Amino acid sequence: QVQLVESGGDLVQAGGSLRLSCAVSRTIFSLNTMGWYRQAPGKQRELVAGISSDGNTDYADSVKDRFTISRDIAKNTVYLQMNSLKPEDTAVYYCRVVDMGRSYWGQGTRVTVSS
Repeated sequence: QVQLVESGGDLVQAGGSLRLSCAVSRTIFSLNTMGWYRQAPGKQRELVAGISSDGNTDYADSVKDRFTISRDIAKNTVYLQMNSLKPEDTAVYYCRVVDMGRSYWGQGTRVTVSS
């Protein structure tokens, strides 16, 4: 069983920045799939950014050049740095990892961007 705890969500003005953290209960060194997703009210959950075990990253078009996913292996933590935030980034953000073919999700952290 893997537990994920997200933090860092807040209310921020448009143009501002936030950094989300996802603390993972096991070593992330070998996890090949780690990512951040978000779900806005009335919308489906969508992939925002992903990072693989070799450090390759992938981003949704809507966040490219604004968001950066990273990981600290020593701290077993995955981060999402969000810059130039827009009102349309408002959502609950979830961390997800896949371990031994099983998917694990955190409880989510809310990000609200005011215009």
